[in-house]
Amino acid sequence: MPQPSTTFGEELRKRRLEAGLSLTALSGAVHYSKAQLSKVERGIKAPGRDLVRLCDAALGADGALITLADQAAPEVPAAPAPAPASAPDHIDEEDWIMQLSPDGPNRFHSMGRREVMGAGVASLMTWRPGRTGPASPASGAGMVEASRSLFTHYRRLGQTVEPGLLLPVLIAQTHTLRELSAQTDADTRRQLLALGSRYAEYVGWLVQETGDDRAALWWTQRAVDLAAAGGDQALAGYALVRRALVTLYRDDAQQTVALARRAQSSTLPPRIRGLAAQREAQGHALAGDLHACLHALERARTLLARQDDGPDEPVIGTMHLPDPVGMVTGWCLVDLGRPREASEELDRQLALVGPDAVRTQVRYGVRRALAYASAGEIDHACALTAPLLDGVAAVRSATVTTDLRRLARALARHADSPSVRRLAPRLGTLSRLPTS
Repeated sequence: MPQPSTTFGEELRKRRLEAGLSLTALSGAVHYSKAQLSKVERGIKAPGRDLVRLCDAALGADGALITLADQAAPEVPAAPAPAPASAPDHIDEEDWIMQLSPDGPNRFHSMGRREVMGAGVASLMTWRPGRTGPASPASGAGMVEASRSLFTHYRRLGQTVEPGLLLPVLIAQTHTLRELSAQTDADTRRQLLALGSRYAEYVGWLVQETGDDRAALWWTQRAVDLAAAGGDQALAGYALVRRALVTLYRDDAQQTVALARRAQSSTLPPRIRGLAAQREAQGHALAGDLHACLHALERARTLLARQDDGPDEPVIGTMHLPDPVGMVTGWCLVDLGRPREASEELDRQLALVGPDAVRTQVRYGVRRALAYASAGEIDHACALTAPLLDGVAAVRSATVTTDLRRLARALARHADSPSVRRLAPRLGTLSRLPTS
């Protein structure tokens, strides 16, 4: 939590006076009360991160106020690093245990073979195939085609349901592809392992949506292992982009930028480098560095315009954003303390997203509402938020909940507004909603 800081307050007052602004003028620019700004300047009240970003932009501080606020905050533990990449030959040296209860909840965890025997888990009901010959080329090709088609359908379904409903079938499909790959010819094996890696990467994303960062990184590493076993070393670069998403949601700008830059090696495919440049831009936005953010976004647009995947290859990263760089630009402008520009860009981008992409509509729709609330357009922010709440409840996303809480705090400053009073009960409930 932010702490009161006389150093930050003194710097804020110094920059405000240098800009020739009264407290009243700054209050109007950032849409926080004059009394609250006065308490921050006097070191009585801690500034929230949203207030710091808005003041930094309004006073042209180029990230200096954000850096000063971060220095005054207690140190946050670093994001856990994923496990070291295992050799392809060792990819099967673990058991996956999935527990499905009759009333719906499920749990997944991995265990080493020795752990399984030591815990007596092997005594549970198990099934193992007998000795079988190699699969025919036709059956292997059929499995690849069917699994690719299913993957597209699962990703579409993931836009409308909570992660816990999809994870068991996705985990089972990942395991099936991994097992079948050992019984096919070399070319089919490569295709099965590559597809299995995409399943595992998507599982990692959905697990992060439940709020379990450590398990998300574990699954991302499994994706890297599967890809490497099939001869694809490039997915290790995308794993850095996924790790940077974890640090992004921890407000760690420095780590986000560092990880994203590591994923922009010239040896990696353009799409991975483009996604990494987008993530780097989001890290720069957290730090308040407008110039570096826009430069990274420009680089991302150039790289993502270069189509390098085969027509049948599953897409790495989002498949529901017609203009991903445009949407991320709107996202970044919120963190850069430029809510009016952000709301205009997010308006344009959300108009391009299909109505069936509920998770995408909710994720960026909540951020658009946050932009309008930060710009002082409270009634419009509430009007945008209300139709999103059913989707928020349906997808149960930890990452969406992060922005929903920011939105709830922004609206709470206007508790006397009739629009806020009507929205507050359900908004408060959903912003505290545990994920699956």
